[in-house]
Amino acid sequence: MAEAHPVGFQWVMEAKRRGAKVFHVDPRFTRTSAVADTYLPIRAGTDIALLGGVVRYILDNELDFREYVLSYTNAATIVSEEFSDTEDGDGFFSGFDPETGTYVQDSWQYEGHEDSSGSGHTAQERDSASGLTHESHGAPVGGQTRRDETLQHPRCVYQILKRHFARYTPEMVERVCGIPQELFLELARAWTANSGRERTGMLIYSVGWTQHSVGVQYIRTGAIIQLLLGNMGRPGGGVMALRGHASIQGSTDIPTLFNLLPGYLPMPHHADHPTFDEWVDSIRHPGQKGFWGNARSFAASLLKAYWGDAATPENDFCYGYLPRLTGDHGTYQQVLNMIDGKVKGYFLLGQNPAVGSAHGRAQRLGMANLDWLVVRDLFMIESATFWQNGPEVTTGEIVPEECRTEVFFLPAASHVEKEGTFTQTQRLLQWREKAVEPPGDARSELWFFYHLGLKLREKLADSALPRDRALLDLTWDYPTHGPRAEPSAEAVLREINGYDAATGRPLSSFAEARADGSTAVGCWIYTGVYADGVNQAARRKSRHEQDWVAAEWGWAWPANRRILYNRASADPDGNPWSERKRYVWWDAEKGEWTGYDVPDFEKTKPPSYRPPAGASGPEGIAGDDPFVMQGDGKGWLYAPSGVLDGPLPTHYEPVESPVRNPLYGQQANPTRKMYAHPVNSVNPSPPQEHSQVFPYVFTVSRLTEHHTAGGMSRTVSPLAELQPEMFVEVSPDLATEAGLTHLGWAHLVSGRAVIEAKVLVTDRLTPLRVDDRIIHQVWLPYHFGFEGLVTGDSANDLFGISLDPNVLIQESKVGTCDVRPGRRPTGPALLDLVADYQRRAGITPGHNAPAVTTDDEGKERGAS
Repeated sequence: MAEAHPVGFQWVMEAKRRGAKVFHVDPRFTRTSAVADTYLPIRAGTDIALLGGVVRYILDNELDFREYVLSYTNAATIVSEEFSDTEDGDGFFSGFDPETGTYVQDSWQYEGHEDSSGSGHTAQERDSASGLTHESHGAPVGGQTRRDETLQHPRCVYQILKRHFARYTPEMVERVCGIPQELFLELARAWTANSGRERTGMLIYSVGWTQHSVGVQYIRTGAIIQLLLGNMGRPGGGVMALRGHASIQGSTDIPTLFNLLPGYLPMPHHADHPTFDEWVDSIRHPGQKGFWGNARSFAASLLKAYWGDAATPENDFCYGYLPRLTGDHGTYQQVLNMIDGKVKGYFLLGQNPAVGSAHGRAQRLGMANLDWLVVRDLFMIESATFWQNGPEVTTGEIVPEECRTEVFFLPAASHVEKEGTFTQTQRLLQWREKAVEPPGDARSELWFFYHLGLKLREKLADSALPRDRALLDLTWDYPTHGPRAEPSAEAVLREINGYDAATGRPLSSFAEARADGSTAVGCWIYTGVYADGVNQAARRKSRHEQDWVAAEWGWAWPANRRILYNRASADPDGNPWSERKRYVWWDAEKGEWTGYDVPDFEKTKPPSYRPPAGASGPEGIAGDDPFVMQGDGKGWLYAPSGVLDGPLPTHYEPVESPVRNPLYGQQANPTRKMYAHPVNSVNPSPPQEHSQVFPYVFTVSRLTEHHTAGGMSRTVSPLAELQPEMFVEVSPDLATEAGLTHLGWAHLVSGRAVIEAKVLVTDRLTPLRVDDRIIHQVWLPYHFGFEGLVTGDSANDLFGISLDPNVLIQESKVGTCDVRPGRRPTGPALLDLVADYQRRAGITPGHNAPAVTTDDEGKERGAS
């Protein structure tokens, strides 16, 4: 956090000055490690083993916040007798289908709900990243669930949790992660001490935690710990996901993701959701408890915002205009489709896949096979010049004179040259004014898309084709200003906020959204940011002029709520857990919830409320169920649906690992998404042969001085001077073993590429003893490419394409490689070196490594 988010890290230092203990877990000693109380070096890709050890420590020593756990989580809920755990299946849960590499989840459900709430086969869900939609919507839980409040039933979640994590002992943590037991126990004691009525602790992770083939399960394990310790929904607790960009959160809320619509409404699937009613019912699940019961209002209001007067109840609000998912439309499937000639044109905005995405060679070859490519950026980045300056030009794989792609470079305005909002880590929208005019032909995204839309509508104005109505019927009437006809960003924010369709009055709350077409809402979770016609995101009241929650600094979704699920900050009777941690509570005299924050609960629903039989939607949530978006109102220690690779986190080795999985016969995540394409390959890992060809682990992360793939920082001379060239950090032991010289050159080889870097011999990387052998890790920054003031090879070239099955994000924080002294070869000789390594490692590009490495008897077997 200190390295990549130094501005936010000031508050960690403030907490430390006030007595907080700071622990830092990372493969490399960083600026954060330097000021932490304790640093724990870890083998990249083994975080579930570490966190699972903490879960076991909590349960074995009965250190959970029992009253919170019993009341607010599903610990007491009884699971189907059909469920079997990884402990019984040598790394597999019940329901695995080896043909598709996915699970049928019916056996994971709560007892009595096997048929009503199981999502069935998940192969289609994996291809369309539908795990993400369940994560935000809560999978269906119809009616009442059977519970054992004593937590003694062998199939209650609490007991299943104990059995599942029983093998994650301190000895196993050391064996898997390389973390000495005494360091692990120091962390476990400190974390569990920050629990109970008086104390809370916070878990903070960086974007890199998601970039693993089990990334979603990393975060699930952290959430399990925080629920067991009563740290969710309470001040000083929670899980904070640091974002790599100022508005990564915003581009998830109003998404740049292929599988979501604004406000986490899922994209409809062509086979499953042919009608508006079927789409809405897949979100709200008729009879389901919780606030997703209002999904029809959110969905109808979104379509009304899109198509205005054309959207009516009679035509299902133009639902027929919405695009449909047909499968995997993620960025990595797209680039492989480009190579195969299935994509004609591509827009690139704010991305630089030529050096910023995994498997850089595949990215560049894909872009070289388009008819046209539009690149909008501040500088001439690598994705605009790959056809003339990329590594494949030297190797002869791209011939500039023959490259078929016509590249259009359109200069973009920077964040100080346009107005609008950022949405950052804590869901806070902050308005920023335009400081200066953009230079020359540079334009904002808002200008570009608005005027592009006008041009397209103008060209189609006389069209009678039904397919063109979706574009012609769009509400596309934003006011503009200035000599360049810049659209009003505030007008867009007003549309996102939502308004009464008849009067134009801005809505104040998402509770005002209606399912009859009388309201238009661009993103229901943002409703209130323009309440009363006032730009709430532009508020900047000093923290010295308000209380510590600072509700008048910007605006947080939803409803300006600063802590989600804050009903959990009070006990089941509605009283603060303690005066010290007082946050939101029930005022019996006034008959309402009150406190420092906007209560995340129906304001007048008393703690004593119990839903009548058959109640659904918000009415079905009891007065002591704080997790109001979940179908049972509980925080889920065990996820019966919605997580595609298991109801509980399980340690699997990274897709590329030098180590055999010490916990299970199953080596890597068996449900990971793989692509059998000639350009893609995976380095061998045990139990495959030849893993010793790539003996070292490499990992990548950020430098403070550079930003993402370097397009915004390698062009800035002071930053370029501070970090002027690509380098690799190695330990003194590895330098001796591999024959590397400090400040000399090395080249790193994977089954996809060879890159070179200057050598930095440093103690910041610790050789780790794992399962009676020494594992060496090397570290690389991922900021370099072949354009800018300073250049260097791209670390992302080393990675292949293997994805987490829930959200289809790439595993790009850990891989295996060989490290050799000296500079890499150039030209065709570079391809020859890669081919030689592939031959020695038994790699056949286009053929995946076995997904399944064990059978029911625990014997190793190969299955493609």
